[in-house]
Amino acid sequence: MMQSRTIMQETKIENNIQSSVSKVECYVCGKGLSEGHSISAKTLSNGIVLFCDVHYSMQ
Repeated sequence: MMQSRTIMQETKIENNIQSSVSKVECYVCGKGLSEGHSISAKTLSNGIVLFCDVHYSMQ
């Protein structure tokens, strides 16, 4: 005779996601997307710095 077994298991998955947001603006002039500039990131010796399209090429 065949026996049927059922296993019920309650699994609780908890994901904690942390994030932060900062305004995207040029390190030199402070202008950003709202003024119509594109912003690019560059890694320098002191960390990652954001530059607008005008100041990126000067670095």
